[in-house]
Amino acid sequence: VDVVGYSRLMGDDEEATLRTLTEYRAIMAEQIEGHHGRVVDSLGDALLAEFESPVDAVAGAAEIQRRLASRNSQLAQHRRMDVRIGINLGDVLHKDGALYGDGVNVAARLESLADPGGICISRALHEHVAGKLGIGFEDLGDHEVKNIARPVRAYRAILDRPAAREGGAATGEAETIGRLPDRPSIAVLPFDSMSSDPDQDFFADGLTEDIITELSRFRELFVIARNSTFTYKGKPVKVQDVARDLGVRYVVEGSVRRVGNRVRVAVQLLEGATGHHIWAERYDRNLDDIFALQDELTQAIVATLPGRMEAASLDQIKRKPTDNLAAYDYVIRGKIHHHRGTAEDNAEALRLLDKAIELDPGYAHAYAWKACTLAQAWVRGYLTDEEDDVGARSNRALQTAYELDQNDSECHRILAAVHLNQRDFERATYHQERGLALNPNHDLLVVQNGEILTWRGRPDEGVEWIERAMRLNPFHPERFWNHLGRALYLARRYAEAVVAFRKLTAPDYTHRAFLAASCAQLGETEAAKAHADEALAAKPDFGLDAYLERLPYEHDADRAHHREGLLKAGFPE
Repeated sequence: VDVVGYSRLMGDDEEATLRTLTEYRAIMAEQIEGHHGRVVDSLGDALLAEFESPVDAVAGAAEIQRRLASRNSQLAQHRRMDVRIGINLGDVLHKDGALYGDGVNVAARLESLADPGGICISRALHEHVAGKLGIGFEDLGDHEVKNIARPVRAYRAILDRPAAREGGAATGEAETIGRLPDRPSIAVLPFDSMSSDPDQDFFADGLTEDIITELSRFRELFVIARNSTFTYKGKPVKVQDVARDLGVRYVVEGSVRRVGNRVRVAVQLLEGATGHHIWAERYDRNLDDIFALQDELTQAIVATLPGRMEAASLDQIKRKPTDNLAAYDYVIRGKIHHHRGTAEDNAEALRLLDKAIELDPGYAHAYAWKACTLAQAWVRGYLTDEEDDVGARSNRALQTAYELDQNDSECHRILAAVHLNQRDFERATYHQERGLALNPNHDLLVVQNGEILTWRGRPDEGVEWIERAMRLNPFHPERFWNHLGRALYLARRYAEAVVAFRKLTAPDYTHRAFLAASCAQLGETEAAKAHADEALAAKPDFGLDAYLERLPYEHDADRAHHREGLLKAGFPE
């Protein structure tokens, strides 16, 4: 057993944390002893226990989580203490009252795979307890874990659902397929090789494995491991059956065909419950370097899939009653309102993100997006430090997100964005680089790298990164054109900047201002004035200094260059 976010809790209030920990240890010890187990060790925020019976171990763990959840509901949100529990069945070595051995190490690794407030068990344990406790289990697949030579098969206990469904599979099997994860879940089936050439078969398998590996970098996605999906290789399958058996919401299918010196890869994203198509694409490439080709196709597919899944999730969320949403759904809704950017949408985004945090206090994404939304409110003047300590609130949310998950690329991306707006360029760059190292194929991270380089005075490099993001995801958000246009303006490539900004279907006053400056620098006086007039009409209280101050230029020379273009276009001082 281990406490989630213990360092944060201690940092906030040591005495309160120790009081809660002492109380919770007593609850755990009572349940362990009541289920014929014994506490072996309880140093710091961790606890190790041994049981005589696998059934007693799982029953005791389930009761611990229920008791702690009940106690947590009586505490303030920021003081709640969740624990993760990992349970393994295996031989151990007793020495001087302590436990040692591989069996203990596997239990510790399973604990790290468990959700806050959850339980994760091994395959060996699952075989003993399946169907005996009225608890459902979800197969999480095989995991490579630290200091364990072999993959560890993990099962997540479902504490709020019965084990089997009426008319389902045999007892024990039905437990693993009855419930979808709360967040987007996906299985990538082995791509079909449309040839008897074994080299092409290896290419198809390698492409599938690479896609699974790269999708696993997106911590918001629940991705079924290769060992599970490759059991379907070469078999005729029905998408609905695969989705039910693996417990996923989405399934990816694909095929590889070689024609002369070209390779054609077809890929489709399907909704598991219905088999309906969500997205499909075909890629035709020259077969010059097979490994480089595999990398290119992997990047293109992986950069597109998460966005298509999020769009499909949003469609599903819209059909749900707004008072019955999971934490992930609240975050998705909050992100949509954040991207709209108005004062009203900003306030609604904050409300939804707070709901997500209330449902799941250990949800790093929710805290990160709350920090981003608070920063947006500060940058756009919706809230000020005089009215509300919005800067401190944003930083607290940032710190919480970071403490909860330091290996989440999306958290690093948002941390970089917020630090950029706070003009902390070094920390912004650190988190940006860390995010890219964790997930180099995330189009939002790639485009943001271009943004940061632009604001730091390296616009030509910024243009290259932004264009790379556009190639990675041909379905990229329209705002990528805004990022590209700004970088091109700073790079003195004004004509190209105009082309980029004209791609925007509904330009706001900030886009008009850049368009006006670009046209003015080209000597197109009438066009510059027209865009300036539209910007001023949309923002009657436009102030040159206030506008420029909100743009995170690191160098005064870049801000002066922007000012020069605006003055040429006819904006008042």
